[in-house]
Amino acid sequence: MRQKAVFFHAGCPVCVAAEQQVAEAIDRQRFEVEVVHLGEASARIAEARAAGVNSVPALVMQGQVFHINHGAALSDLG
Repeated sequence: MRQKAVFFHAGCPVCVAAEQQVAEAIDRQRFEVEVVHLGEASARIAEARAAGVNSVPALVMQGQVFHINHGAALSDLG
């Protein structure tokens, strides 16, 4: 059974580059990857915050948050 990984981003150039490089590199046989654009799905900001996301782009997998570069603070999104 695949584990879930969630890639949160806001659509900025840093986020898009990270999505292309990091999220695409994840082993899809081990992880089901969901990409969440918080600019389009602002209702999920609370979910990202609860998972420990402080800034985007960020990848949440196996209960760990991996902040990638720094595109925008989560507090700036909502």
